[in-house]
Amino acid sequence: MKENLIKINDFLYEIPKTGKMKVPARIYATENMLADILSDNAPEQAKNVACLPGIVGYSFAMPDMHWGYGFPIGGVAAFDMDDGVISPGGVGYDINCGVRLLRTDLSRKDVQGKITHIVDALFASIPSGVGSTGPVRLSAADEKKVLTEGAHWAVANGYGDREDLDKIEETGRMPGAVPDYVSDHALKRGKAQLGTLGSGNHFVEVGYVEQVFDEKIAARLGLFKNQVTVIVHTGSRGLGHQICDDFIKVMLGAADKYGIYLPDRQLCCAPVRSPEGQRYLGAMAAGVNFAFCNRQLITHWTREAFMRALCAGPKTVNMRVVYEVAHNIAKIEEHKVNGKNKKLCVHRKGATRAFGPGHPAVPESYRDIGQPVLIPGDMGRYSYVLVGTENAMRETFGSTCHGAGRVLSRKKALKRAQGRSLYRELLDKGIYVKASSKATMAEEMPEAYKNVSNVVDAVAGAGISKIVARLKPMGVIKG
Repeated sequence: MKENLIKINDFLYEIPKTGKMKVPARIYATENMLADILSDNAPEQAKNVACLPGIVGYSFAMPDMHWGYGFPIGGVAAFDMDDGVISPGGVGYDINCGVRLLRTDLSRKDVQGKITHIVDALFASIPSGVGSTGPVRLSAADEKKVLTEGAHWAVANGYGDREDLDKIEETGRMPGAVPDYVSDHALKRGKAQLGTLGSGNHFVEVGYVEQVFDEKIAARLGLFKNQVTVIVHTGSRGLGHQICDDFIKVMLGAADKYGIYLPDRQLCCAPVRSPEGQRYLGAMAAGVNFAFCNRQLITHWTREAFMRALCAGPKTVNMRVVYEVAHNIAKIEEHKVNGKNKKLCVHRKGATRAFGPGHPAVPESYRDIGQPVLIPGDMGRYSYVLVGTENAMRETFGSTCHGAGRVLSRKKALKRAQGRSLYRELLDKGIYVKASSKATMAEEMPEAYKNVSNVVDAVAGAGISKIVARLKPMGVIKG
C-alpha cells in the first residue's frame, strides 16, 4: 500500500482513484506514523468507502485510524442526499460514543493526597463493566422519552441544570429520533443501562491542565493551568449496539434491493432518502440521544462523588461542562461543494466534528473561537483540548481526529500484559486506576494506543484543528 501513497504535504497522503473508487482516499498523518497505519487493513477500508455511491470529495481517514467494521475507525465520508447512501458501518456499533469535558474551580494542590478518595467515590457511584446496570429505573414510556429528549430528559428529572445543555453538541438532543424504529430487543438492552459507563475503552478520568498553548482561547473555555478537570468517555451502551446490529441486517437486504456495489459486505447501506435509510437515521438519532442522556447522568454522579470525597459543597467544586462531542455519528449538514452550499450526509466514525469560528452550530459563547474538540489519550499519558478551524471546513467537512487510536489488538495487549502489574506501573507514574477487571486494564494498557501527542500534532500541522491545552491524568475509572 505504501508505494501507492502520494504525499500531498508533511501531514497528508493520498491514495489515488483506481478501479471502482469514485473519489481518492486521503489519510492525515506524519511520515513516522505510516508504519502503524499501514500495519492493518484500515487504508484498504478507506479505499473501499471511496467506492460507495454519491460520495463527495474524498474518503478521509484521520491519524488515529485503525481497522473497524466496514469503515475504518477514524473515517470521515460525506454523501450527496440524492445519490448517496447511509451506512451503519460508517457510524459504528457504539452510536454516539463521545467525550464530555468538565472543569472545576479546584486546582491540583486542592486534590493532592485525595485522588484515591475521589476515584474510589467515582467507582462506587458510576456503574461500570460488561453488562453493568444503573440505578435509574425507566418505564417503557420514559425510555422512549429519553430517546427523543436526550440530555434534556436528564436535566428535567433533576440530573444537572439547563446550563449543561448549552455546551453539548446538538444541545444534547438530536432531532429526528423515532423510537418506534428501535427494536424491542434494543429497548430491552438499553432500559437498565442508562447512567452506566460500560467496558472496553470507556472511562472517567480525573486530570489537570498540564499545559496551556493558547491562553486566550483557554480562558474562553474556562480553563487555566493546574486546574482539575474530568473527562467522561462512553456511549449508547447495549441499545446503540443492538440498533447497529439490527440495521446491518436491513442494509444487507437494501444494498441488494437497490443494486449497490459493495467491495466489502460490511459496507452495507441504503440510499439516504430510501425508506430503509430514513428508518436507520431515525433509530440512530434515538441511540444518539440515549448516549447524550447517559453522559448527563454520569456527570451528575461525578459531581456528587467529588463533593462527597472532598467534603465540599457545589460552589467549592463548581463542576461545569466545557463541551461534549460525539465521535460515532452521521449528520445531515450543509457544506460548500465546488463553491456552492450543499446538504450532505456526513459520516464520522471515530472522528470528531471540528467546525470553525462563526459556524451557527457552535454554541454562541464559543462561536468566535470555533467548536471545542476533545481528544482523549490513553490512561497513562495525555489528553488534549483543541478547537475547529476554517481549514477543516474547507478540507474535511469540518472534521478531525477523535483519540489516540489503537496499535495493539486487545488479544495482543493481553499477551503483552502477562506477568506485569499495570496498576503498579501507572501508580508509579502518579495515576491511580480502578477497573472492574484485570482484563480491562490489560486490554487498555497505554502501549496499546498510539501516542496521542503525535496524533494531535498531525491534525494541528494539517490545520484542521488548533491545540489549546494539554491535560494529564491523575486518576481513572474503567469498566
